[in-house]
Amino acid sequence: MWRLTALIPTVFMVACSSVPLEKDVYPDDPDFAPVSAQGLQPPPVVNGSLFQARYGMGLYTDQQARRVGDIITVIFEEQYQSSKSAETSADKSSANSASVGSMFGTVPGWKNLNLGVDTSADRQFSGKGEADRSNSLSGQISVSVAEIMPNGILRIRGEKWLTLSEGDEYIRISGLIRPADISPDNTVSSNKVADARISFGGRGSLNNSTKQGWFDRIMNSPWMPF
Repeated sequence: MWRLTALIPTVFMVACSSVPLEKDVYPDDPDFAPVSAQGLQPPPVVNGSLFQARYGMGLYTDQQARRVGDIITVIFEEQYQSSKSAETSADKSSANSASVGSMFGTVPGWKNLNLGVDTSADRQFSGKGEADRSNSLSGQISVSVAEIMPNGILRIRGEKWLTLSEGDEYIRISGLIRPADISPDNTVSSNKVADARISFGGRGSLNNSTKQGWFDRIMNSPWMPF
């Protein structure tokens, strides 16, 4: 019994270490910040010409994002729906019986205990899970071009924060887009963003009220034996 009592705190400590703590989100994250001013300087002139590649502006062409630091608007058109169901059951039972015959008309034993054995076991397990999820996100956000890759692909990133009466709401996005997918009005659909990382959440008392406490996360972790 004392070994079992000493094992319980160890189980809770392992469960605490296995439950990841949710990272708090703050504005001005470097991973979503615009490119610094030093990165927007044109390359040095080496041929004596005033024209700089990628810094020209046509009078009769669409003004689309094509340089580091340019602004582009991402239109969110995300909609997902999934459904999953699983059910498992198992049943196992066994019974064993052994008895000792009489010797000289007497059943061998000791202190009113005979040598007969009678055991039985019955185990049952039943599990069922079902999930039905539907997500959608609409709106738009303006972000900046952070990098131009050697093949011409643009890496974009940015965030938007809204300070409300009950806390802060934010939306973030980063990913890769093709210049050919940019529409004439300098917008691109979120469905055309490759390797996209889209986050939507909030901070404050209203957002914290919808989260489980650390003890509830321990009780619902896989390390809980019950």
